[in-house]
Amino acid sequence: MPSAAIVQRYWHTIRHLRPVQLYGRVLFRMARPAPECGPPPPLRAPQAPWITPPARAPRLLSPTRMCILHRTHDIAGAAAWSSRDVPRLWLYNLHYFDELAVPADAERAAWHQAFVARWIAENPPAAGPGWEPYPTSLRIVNWVKWARAGNTMPMHFAESLAIQARWLSRRMEHHLLANHLFVNAKALVVAGLFFDGDEAARWRARGLAVIARELPEQVHADGGHFEGSPMYHALMLEDLLDLCNLAATTPGVIAAATVDQWRATAVRMASWLRAMSHPDGEISFFNDAAFGVAPLPAALDAYAAALGIAPHDTPLSDSGYVRAVRGRAVLLADLAPVGPDYQPGHAHADTLSFELSLGSQRVIVNSGTSTYDVGAQREHERSTAAHSTVTIDDADSSEVWGGFRVARRARATQLARQDDAAGFALRGMHDGYHRLPSQPTHEREWRLQADRLVVTDRCLRARHAVARFHLHPSVTPGDDGALRCPDGTTVRWQVRGGTAVLRPSTWHPGFNTSTATQCLEVTLDGAELEVAFAW
Repeated sequence: MPSAAIVQRYWHTIRHLRPVQLYGRVLFRMARPAPECGPPPPLRAPQAPWITPPARAPRLLSPTRMCILHRTHDIAGAAAWSSRDVPRLWLYNLHYFDELAVPADAERAAWHQAFVARWIAENPPAAGPGWEPYPTSLRIVNWVKWARAGNTMPMHFAESLAIQARWLSRRMEHHLLANHLFVNAKALVVAGLFFDGDEAARWRARGLAVIARELPEQVHADGGHFEGSPMYHALMLEDLLDLCNLAATTPGVIAAATVDQWRATAVRMASWLRAMSHPDGEISFFNDAAFGVAPLPAALDAYAAALGIAPHDTPLSDSGYVRAVRGRAVLLADLAPVGPDYQPGHAHADTLSFELSLGSQRVIVNSGTSTYDVGAQREHERSTAAHSTVTIDDADSSEVWGGFRVARRARATQLARQDDAAGFALRGMHDGYHRLPSQPTHEREWRLQADRLVVTDRCLRARHAVARFHLHPSVTPGDDGALRCPDGTTVRWQVRGGTAVLRPSTWHPGFNTSTATQCLEVTLDGAELEVAFAW
């Protein structure tokens, strides 16, 4: 890439950052406070029962072998905690301690005790990747939830937990903001409720101040998290439910008005997650999203219900996503921003993409997320071509780069919407390709009825445009122009204004997973393309 283009890309990435992200990054790297290793504050005795949160799938296969994100590695020896032989995301997950949320028999309970003790012995304060703020935050919460579930926490466990909370209170990720900062704040509140006394009150106050500021900003009025990832949305919903849960065990410590705000926000977030999930019970794939990271939507619904929080069916609005249902057809369409301007790290170039289910069968999908490692695979999975939308002049609709960066980004606009007895119709456009020499515009219209979906794309001033419709791996394309689903449903497609071909593709339902599938790829003959799917 020419140097001028590199400078331009950096400029269009950096110019959206908030000042705190710039000077905060410098301060974060320069300031390395010494850990405080004094005795912990006294533990606070719970006054009300703890509600069991959603369980996690087992990760420990033995005391020295761990399966995380579909990859298994040996974790014997102190070097395993900072090994360079495993991906960074796998290593972070090792330090999260999600394993403690696995239902435990006597053997696994002993593994859990030994696992925590090993971490304390082999990870001295402030040393190694496990002491970075994000894994520290998740670990604090998981240890506290494990203790609240009735497990014995020896004094040296509590001492380590207090050292971690002290460290985190001076290492919050203001330079990143968004979900990282919220998770930091949650951990301080959790620690501040688990311990008692003045020091715990200071942690709690600091976390509460951040949450009070961040929660209204990060959650749209329709309940959607502003990063636009159903996976991270589900994780933040679990965070909020955990806060409500812990606050209920210590009544009167958190102001009633604050808890009421958390509960009201959780209602909206649970409602949004329900709307953005497919009939098969799993999340949709927009931006960074994969199965097996967050609890299932049904598990979060059950957790919320146990806390007296009831989601309800609600129309999506300012988050930018649209759900339409006709008969057994469910359409999810993306007219959303790529994320908050100052932190689009989990964004994909997926504007005007969509997913379609018929009953419990996914038919048209986006490709998903299998890796956070910077490289060709990450670049492809974030690209426009990996999503069921249109690529113009071989460019991405938003300039995604560097694993978690976005330079110039698409802005979507809803142009028209109809939702009545005659059917559902939605029309939108985006300006992401205006940066190209001919300043092309992509406009898309969906028309959904109980037995068909018609997608019309208009690509003005485009030299070359390709619409892609990625198929779910269980959908089998035939030579007769039909797509056959396992439940016997046949979907027939017709093209007007383009040349269609089926090409091999891949679907990534989880990290480190890849499943072969097919993609219906249609090259536009002119400015307008119509692709109809009938079942």
